[in-house]
Amino acid sequence: MAILVCGGAGYIGSHVNKALNRRGYETVIFDNLVYGHREAVKWGNFVLGDLKNPNDINGVFEKYHIEAVMHFAAYAYVGESVVDPEKYYFNNVANTLNLLHAMRTHGCNKIIFSSTCATYGEPERVPITEDMPQKPINPYGASKLMIERILNDYDAAYGLKHVILRYFNAAGADPEGEIGENHNPETHLIPLVLDAAAGKRSDIKVFGTDYDTRDGSCIRDYIHVNDLADAHIRALRHLELGGESDYFNLGNTCGTSVLEVIDSVKRVTGRDFKVGYVPRRPGDPAMLVGSSDKARLVLGWEPKFADIDTIVKHAWKWHEKHLG
Repeated sequence: MAILVCGGAGYIGSHVNKALNRRGYETVIFDNLVYGHREAVKWGNFVLGDLKNPNDINGVFEKYHIEAVMHFAAYAYVGESVVDPEKYYFNNVANTLNLLHAMRTHGCNKIIFSSTCATYGEPERVPITEDMPQKPINPYGASKLMIERILNDYDAAYGLKHVILRYFNAAGADPEGEIGENHNPETHLIPLVLDAAAGKRSDIKVFGTDYDTRDGSCIRDYIHVNDLADAHIRALRHLELGGESDYFNLGNTCGTSVLEVIDSVKRVTGRDFKVGYVPRRPGDPAMLVGSSDKARLVLGWEPKFADIDTIVKHAWKWHEKHLG
């Protein structure tokens, strides 16, 4: 019995793949390497393929006895989704239907889905809880919400059980330094600030310092990628034990501002760098922080690396070694 990790050569998928193998699971990593990295697949069986090709994914189910699926294979650039929504609806939604059809065809009825806090859109309040309205404001968030609704329908009609995990800001790297965060293009704050500390960027820009927050900059909820991986293992165990389909926010429930991230990077690296202050970007909420009380209660999940300096330390260790 194996776990199929779709998108397992990507940032979060590769960390989950390592965690699965550490816990004794056999894994099959399915990735088209458009954004993933072959060198990040250090564990399990790698299959090069694309969900847009039904023969590719059916071939995996024909070769391996798949117990459950973890689905990370999505495009995730918000700005790009606005200018090219078709790309996102084809890849994120239509390709997921190909995956679900293959699962049904081959009798696999468990899936852990990588969703996002972007399904909530502009939150009514913080911390964000799972019962709040989901009103995405961009095609990326809309595509993830569509899949959530599809999974609910597939459960009701076909008994396909799922756990939906809505991430906040994934950050950090494997504490052992084997894998880490490497996007192209890179849009995440912590690796961008680390690039400035490493001298690979001339400065780091802060978009807006007049928000109604404690220091005027935006506040986000950063969650260590290894804590995300642990949540996926717990979600899998939930389904293995016969648990019902469910959905959970994954965050630290404590926000960190942009300026606090910059200060943390300076502390951890011991390096100074130029910080530029520019106007707000349209559509940036002042604060996005999630409540993870439900995940703690139902899954027994507890973040182990909640401190921002620890998150930055692990990211810097990998950044220096692999991207310095």
